[in-house]
Amino acid sequence: MYHLPSYPATIKAAAKDKTFESMSLEQTACEDLKAFERRLTEVIARLQPATTRWRIVLVIVALGTAFGAYMWLTDPKTQDATFLQSLLNHPFFTVAAAALIILFILGIHKKVVSPSIITSRTRAVLVDFNMSCDDTGKLILKPRPTTT
Repeated sequence: MYHLPSYPATIKAAAKDKTFESMSLEQTACEDLKAFERRLTEVIARLQPATTRWRIVLVIVALGTAFGAYMWLTDPKTQDATFLQSLLNHPFFTVAAAALIILFILGIHKKVVSPSIITSRTRAVLVDFNMSCDDTGKLILKPRPTTT
């Protein structure tokens, strides 16, 4: 039968073995902060390429819609045609505007600013710990408030 040693005996054996290292509370907190900062910067850095791609898509579709709208509004035939007929006469504007609407329905406005959403929410939580973070996820330690 397997017998587990008592709790104090386990601690003494681990202390003798040097595998059990006693870390102070400050050291543990420092290591936790470093790990949190590494993970936060990793998450934000990983979102940056996708965010940049979505921004490029949004700019291209918005510029296409603006150009199509300019062509649609400056066309002299637009005044004489019905609304649907004028949209059918300008398929570039119609497709670009429909693409822009679909992109907003699918949430491109959130994908374009997702790193800033994460950092703003993180800042809101870190205020309770007298900390903040920059746009890349690096932690900013603020001085402790003085109690007078």
